[in-house]
Amino acid sequence: MRLSRYFLPLLKETPKEAEIVSHRLMLRAGMIRQQAAGIYSWLPLGLRVLDKIEAIVREEQNRAGAVEILMPTVQPADLWVESGRYNDYGKEMLRITDRLDRAMLFGPTAEEVVTDIFRSYVRSYKNLPLNLYNIQWKFRDERRPRFGVMRGREFLMKDAYSFDVDQDRAREAYYRMFVAYLRTYSRLGLTAIPMRADSGPIGGDMSHEFIILASTGESQVFCEKGVLDLPIPPADTDFQGDLKPIIDEWTSFYAATEEKHDEAAFAAIPEADRVSARGIEVGHIFYFGTKYSEPMGARVAGPDGVERPVHMGSYGVGVSRLAGALIEASHDDAGIIWPDAVAPFAVGLVNMKPGDAAVDAACEDLYARLEAAGVEVLYDDTDARAGAKFAMMDLIGLPWQLIVGPRGLAQGEVELKRRATGERETMSIEAALNRLVG
Repeated sequence: MRLSRYFLPLLKETPKEAEIVSHRLMLRAGMIRQQAAGIYSWLPLGLRVLDKIEAIVREEQNRAGAVEILMPTVQPADLWVESGRYNDYGKEMLRITDRLDRAMLFGPTAEEVVTDIFRSYVRSYKNLPLNLYNIQWKFRDERRPRFGVMRGREFLMKDAYSFDVDQDRAREAYYRMFVAYLRTYSRLGLTAIPMRADSGPIGGDMSHEFIILASTGESQVFCEKGVLDLPIPPADTDFQGDLKPIIDEWTSFYAATEEKHDEAAFAAIPEADRVSARGIEVGHIFYFGTKYSEPMGARVAGPDGVERPVHMGSYGVGVSRLAGALIEASHDDAGIIWPDAVAPFAVGLVNMKPGDAAVDAACEDLYARLEAAGVEVLYDDTDARAGAKFAMMDLIGLPWQLIVGPRGLAQGEVELKRRATGERETMSIEAALNRLVG
């Protein structure tokens, strides 16, 4: 993509309402635009990041055996009345009516809708296990939306729902999602710790929040240092096999949110191994049994022919929230430092002297060859001054900067900068291409 033809509205000044690093940098880097309190438009650079996060989440859900569907954003209130949650959910639910005065709502979650889908089609235990997921926009009318996409009212979420014949099978589904989440966050370049957590309005008796440690985290969290060094399950993990040993290893260390914190148990851990920090929630998984299937009549016939309500679980990933969390975890004074896996572009190609025939020709050749090799490039072909070009590249945080100027080019050389380390290296054009394509 040529910068001269791209829409990248950078801000020189940080808006006063931006309280945390990710909000400031997302606004300054032209990733988002606030339309109302807690509601944002995603601009081209931000959308590219969002799409890449979503793709990794989707790949790991599919790997774990979940099946994707797409549910509506606007839901009929009747389903929530049926489950018993309509009056209990509170003011976070945006309640609306259609032109026929039917009660509707903008979905904050989708347990009721997915349970209705399930009960309409599945009648036998032979069709289980089943896990249906959807990546869809949700709305929760937060009392005090703040921190940009970290605590917005409208947000993109992956929500999966498992259906099983009994509690034992349902816990196996829970384990599959637990492992899928470990893999997802690792691929995003994050260290996410599964912590015992409160179920909140979802309900249930087994719940983990996946937390990344950050000074700007919303809540206090507590864990044992050893959990930070556990190996991530590999891509060839057998999700249909016995995953309990993996779960047992990860849950053998103390890790709890503030609501579930046991001060006595934490104090029993050697002081050098205790971690008390702020944390950002990036995912939450629940097992809640028959909380929804019982009142909504989602039943299947078991092997004995007797109908029984299915056991369910719910598994959420804040996809849009992750964009902010990644920045909180990876930035410096100059701007964002994107992990390779989710960077909007892999390389920022900087033409130091547009209009110079040799430099233009070299940049055009590099741009074409990188694009042909499948490397995503943002080519700065503008006539901005050098300082502004470098500042922009550091701000938007692309993993590599490939700098082409007349002086180096006269020697057959270009400069390659790694954003994460700041390391600069002068090399031949071919060597730079090999590094980036390799």
